[in-house]
Amino acid sequence: MSPAVITPLTDVTAPPVQPSRSALRASDTPLCRARVARGWSQQKVVRALHLLADSWGWEVAAESSLKVQMSRWENGVNRPSQTYQVLLCALFRATPQDLGFTRSGNATLAHRIDALEHLVSDLTAQLEAAVAA
Repeated sequence: MSPAVITPLTDVTAPPVQPSRSALRASDTPLCRARVARGWSQQKVVRALHLLADSWGWEVAAESSLKVQMSRWENGVNRPSQTYQVLLCALFRATPQDLGFTRSGNATLAHRIDALEHLVSDLTAQLEAAVAA
């Protein structure tokens, strides 16, 4: 039996050009900005979290699970638990405020939304009263 021979489909002698690697993508959250500012991938952060937790003797989720969680934290879907907030602050040498873990900004926004909803309700009631008169 003779060995198989692989022949190219074209006569092009130069290899194709590899597409450029995409730059680090980032959502607009403080945690994500902190990661990208250091030029780290999510995988690098996850690995560093594991190494830091191991050095402290802390138990954390598996790397595959942390990769998913890191994405969810960066996109604002979930907030990291206290354990991960401490680890992330230590890893990035940042405060909880720097990484967006405090609720003050969200609470202020929620208050503003409530105030606007009440204003719209009041104005709607006043408009209905004026039309009825």
